[in-house]
Amino acid sequence: MKCVRDVMTTDVETCTTLDNVYEVALKMKELNVGSIPIVDQDRLIGLITDRDLVIRGIAEKKPNSSKVTDVMSDKLVTVSGESTVEEAVEIMANHQIRRLPVVEGNKLIGVVSLGDLSTYRFTDEQAGQALSRISNQLH
Repeated sequence: MKCVRDVMTTDVETCTTLDNVYEVALKMKELNVGSIPIVDQDRLIGLITDRDLVIRGIAEKKPNSSKVTDVMSDKLVTVSGESTVEEAVEIMANHQIRRLPVVEGNKLIGVVSLGDLSTYRFTDEQAGQALSRISNQLH
């Protein structure tokens, strides 16, 4: 059984509490990603998704200079690098999330996403079931 560490993305771009929402949005655009982890040194303290920017930022008429802490999600679901891929799929399905930060203690060591899981050697049927469970209530 493979561990999350075997399939996760380790080269994860982050922002800090010193950044504002404009800088986060710009980084998302430049990297073509939908989320950015927020760290304090290496400690994961939040995550901003493109949806957070819209719902908690733009829709609430917050200026681009707003602090990342004003729009980030801080109630995070995480997984350890030693967890199995199957455990990660279960967590993602139960919480209906597509990206799962990977931590050791509170330190961010990577992110496992649907794309990362697609590289894992599920059978076609297992892969379809995993995707269906994770995506079920997102549409």
